[in-house]
Amino acid sequence: MKTLVLNVDRDDDFGRKAKVKSPIIGIKDNIDAANKLGQADPEDSDVNAIFSAISIYDTYLKEKKSVEIATICGDINVGLKSDEIIAKQLEQVIQATQVDNVVLVTDGGEDDYIMPIIQSRIKITSVSRVAVKQSKELEDAYYRILKILDDDKVKKQFLLPIALVFIVWALFLGLDMAASGFAAILLTLGAYLLIRVYSWERNIARFFEEIKSGFLTGKLSIYTSIIAIVILIAFGFFAYNATYIGEYYSSDAPLIPALLFLKNMVWGIVVAGLIVIFGRVIDIYVRDKKTPWNYWAAPFSLFAFGFISYAIFDSLYYALINWPAEFIIAPFMELDFIVYLITGVMIAFVGGLTHYYIKEMHSNESKELEIEKQTTQLVEHN
Repeated sequence: MKTLVLNVDRDDDFGRKAKVKSPIIGIKDNIDAANKLGQADPEDSDVNAIFSAISIYDTYLKEKKSVEIATICGDINVGLKSDEIIAKQLEQVIQATQVDNVVLVTDGGEDDYIMPIIQSRIKITSVSRVAVKQSKELEDAYYRILKILDDDKVKKQFLLPIALVFIVWALFLGLDMAASGFAAILLTLGAYLLIRVYSWERNIARFFEEIKSGFLTGKLSIYTSIIAIVILIAFGFFAYNATYIGEYYSSDAPLIPALLFLKNMVWGIVVAGLIVIFGRVIDIYVRDKKTPWNYWAAPFSLFAFGFISYAIFDSLYYALINWPAEFIIAPFMELDFIVYLITGVMIAFVGGLTHYYIKEMHSNESKELEIEKQTTQLVEHN
C-alpha cells in the first residue's frame, strides 16, 4: 500500500511568492519549493507546513514504507475557483503517483474546506496540523500583525473596505452631509460585498483595463460611453426635480413618484443607449473593416422601448393619481396611449423584420463567397 504525504496551499503562496508551478510532486521538487518560499517569505506558515510534510516523508522512508510526497496549490481568490484547482491537481497527483491513501499536512486554518475535496477522491489515513511556535511578547505580536497586514490577500479582503469607508465618510463630511454619508457607506460596503460574493473582481479589472486601452488607442466607444453617462446623470437630475421638487402627492400609493420619475427618465435612457451603440458600431467598423449588422435592430429596440415605456408609465401615473380612492381606467383608453403603444410595437416589428432579411442576405453572400473560394481552389489545384 502506497501512501501520499500531501501538503495543500489553498491560496497559492508557492505560485505567487516563490513562482513555483504546482502540483509539486517528489521530494526533490518539494525541497526546492520549500527553499524558494522560505527565501521569498520566511514567515509564511506554508513554509512550516511543507517542511513538516518533508519530515513525515523521511520518517516513512526510514520505516521502509512505500511513500510519495506532493504539494498542491489553489488560487489567491480563495473559494470556488481555488477549490476547483485543488481538486484538479489532486486528481493529477493521484494518477501520477498511483497512491492508495493520503496523510494530509495543513496549518489547520482551512481544514473544513480542504478535507471534503480530498476525501471524495481518496482515503485520508491521518491529518497532521502544523502549529507554529510564537512568542507571547506584546512586541512580537505587534510585529506579526504588521506582517499579516502587509500580505496582498489581507489587504484586498480587509483593508480595502476600511479604506473605502474612510474615503466615502470624509467626502460626505466635507460636503456637510453626515446623514447621507452613513447611507453612502452602507451602499459602498454592500457593493463591495456583492462584488466579493460573485467574484466580479476580474470583470471589473477587465472593464477598467478596457477603458485604459480605449483612451490609449482612441476608441470612440469610450468617449460615447462617457457622454451617455453624463446624459443619464443630467436626465436623472431633471427627473428628480420634476418628481420631487415642489410636488405634492394626494395619493398614498408609493408608486406615484416612482412612475413619474421613470417617465421622465425614459428618453434619457434611449438617447444614452443610441450614443453607446453608435460608438460601438464605429469601433467595430474601424477594427474589422466591415459593417456590424448585428447591431441593426438595437436602435429600433431602443425607440420601441421608449414609446412603450413612456406610454405605460404615463398612463399608470394618471390612473393611480387618486389611489386608493379610485383607479382611473380612462388614461389607457386615450388616443395618446394607443398611438404611443402602436408606434412602439411597429418600430420593434420593423426592426426585427429588417434585421432578419439583412441577416439572410449577408448569410447568402457569405455562402456565395465560400463557394467561390472553394471553386477557385479546385481550379488552381487542377
